[in-house]
Amino acid sequence: MSPVRNQLVGMIDCLPEADQILLVEIVRRFIPDDVATPDDIIAHNQSVEEYRRGETVSLETLGL
Repeated sequence: MSPVRNQLVGMIDCLPEADQILLVEIVRRFIPDDVATPDDIIAHNQSVEEYRRGETVSLETLGL
């Protein structure tokens, strides 16, 4: 772990839980909403494979 990260972890551990909850909300504001989560990536890969196997079709194919 980097020195800065170690320092942050130590500071967070000193905070009461109620303040840690507030800190989580603050940190979330710095994380972009459009970042794919591991679950997003898994779902995307599954859908691509289903499409390749012909198990799904595009909306364009359906005329939608």
